[in-house]
Amino acid sequence: MRILVACEESQRVCIAFREKGHEAYSCDVEFCSGKRPEWHIWADVLPLLNGNCDFRTCDGQSHHIDKWDMIIAFPPCTYLSKAGSSNLYRNGELDEVRFELGKRAAEFFRKIYEADCPRICIENPVPMKLFGLPPHNQEVEPYYFGVPVSKKTYLWLRGLPFVCPTNVIEPLYTFTTFPQFKNSFGKYRRKNRSKTFPEFAAAMALSWG
Repeated sequence: MRILVACEESQRVCIAFREKGHEAYSCDVEFCSGKRPEWHIWADVLPLLNGNCDFRTCDGQSHHIDKWDMIIAFPPCTYLSKAGSSNLYRNGELDEVRFELGKRAAEFFRKIYEADCPRICIENPVPMKLFGLPPHNQEVEPYYFGVPVSKKTYLWLRGLPFVCPTNVIEPLYTFTTFPQFKNSFGKYRRKNRSKTFPEFAAAMALSWG
């Protein structure tokens, strides 16, 4: 299959599907940290969503895709996540700037969800109802896949079955107390915390690849 992994600089999902023999490409406005530039599109993903597109990967090679067989997306959640709802109101009043950013993020989400592709998965944390995202299909936790962390995540699925749990264990940490993130500081903290767990990426490839 030809697979577009949108909003993924870590390349963990891209690499998991490549290991299954699929033609997968990660795409992000940031350069890839997965060390496979030949599989990364350093660009805005919106012009690529509906296929019939030309693009250049970071190794300089040109490619053409008539139609994607699958899109897996991790759109930014900063302004959509329920965890950030307390920042939407300042002194009891709606923060108009943050609200506008949330509306733009929701519009970006819908463009991915409505793309011309037979199989779509969007992953995001629990969103605020205010922005009216479509109903999700599945809820997953890292500890379904052998990572001892509790962090509820929603999946919006079109044309895809549920991701099968691969190694259900007892969670030992919340996302904020997990040692891998607890001591993560500085400008890369948010990026490090947003990377897909490799175990979850492998489960996606196992379920859908």
